Amino acid sequence: MGQPTGQPTAAPADMPMGAGLMQDEPVPSQGVLPATESEGGQLLPFTLDGEVKVFQLSTQPVLWNINADTQVTAWTFDGTVPGPLFRVTEGDRVRVVFSNNLPEPTSVHWHGLPVPTDMDGVAQPELSQSPVMPGETFTYEFEARPAGTFMYHSHYDTDTQINIGLFGGFIIEPRDWQDRPDQDVTLILNEWRVIDGVTYPAMPDMGEPNYFTVNGKTYPHIPSINARLGERIRIRFIGAGQFEHPMHLHGMPFQIVATDGYPVPEAARLTKDTIPVHPGERFDIEFVADNPGQWAIHCHIVHHATNNDVEPGGLLFVVNVEA
Repeated sequence: MGQPTGQPTAAPADMPMGAGLMQDEPVPSQGVLPATESEGGQLLPFTLDGEVKVFQLSTQPVLWNINADTQVTAWTFDGTVPGPLFRVTEGDRVRVVFSNNLPEPTSVHWHGLPVPTDMDGVAQPELSQSPVMPGETFTYEFEARPAGTFMYHSHYDTDTQINIGLFGGFIIEPRDWQDRPDQDVTLILNEWRVIDGVTYPAMPDMGEPNYFTVNGKTYPHIPSINARLGERIRIRFIGAGQFEHPMHLHGMPFQIVATDGYPVPEAARLTKDTIPVHPGERFDIEFVADNPGQWAIHCHIVHHATNNDVEPGGLLFVVNVEA
């Protein structure tokens, strides 16, 4: 278990094997096909091998629409941005059969999860495993614990690969969850740099990116949260990119109920309307939809609520509360 299998395939001539993309190099798009799915973060199905939940996960480049007018060249898990959502129960035995269909080596890191060291996915430097080469398969297996909000992402050439789409959510539910919210929504935040229709890795030393997405979409294509009056809504924010996003809810305050996957004791919970989500952080917030109307929720770095400097756009969507 855990040893790479399969035969490596050659990288294209414009991408030396293992070299990674530099900040001023575009993401290669030649021969890349449009995505066959339009929504990321969809629930990943599994099969059972005895009591082990077995998931299939693969990487591939796709052309991904972040809005009706803007397409990016993305490296993805299972062809979507973000990758599919793992949702399991605390204590489950999880096996992930991972196949690399990219032109570069890669790996999968289970961000925040205390997995065995040889399952942690750090392939650059080779602390956990050797990189999974193009055409190879690697099997990860671990116990899903503790309950909370986590994510997974590449841990090879991370300055590039995460920035162009190799990330997804990993939710572990409590085994005996007595206090389920009425709605439970996972929102993954990241950034893009698109110049004259060409995608570049969005890196901090290049200045602010020009597109910002929630679950792979910009406003106005981010789905609304539709709530009935009195419903309790949990939002799980995941910072997958390299920039801070102070997310602000209009119309209602919220409580911080968990940070980085770990619950906040009720007596210690803060009531706020804005929370800064830093790279790698996860915050679970909950609010009661007690104020009817259409309410904005957006990043309060206002440039992050634009599409290529045009407002409104970016990290902005709507919470509809029906009376």
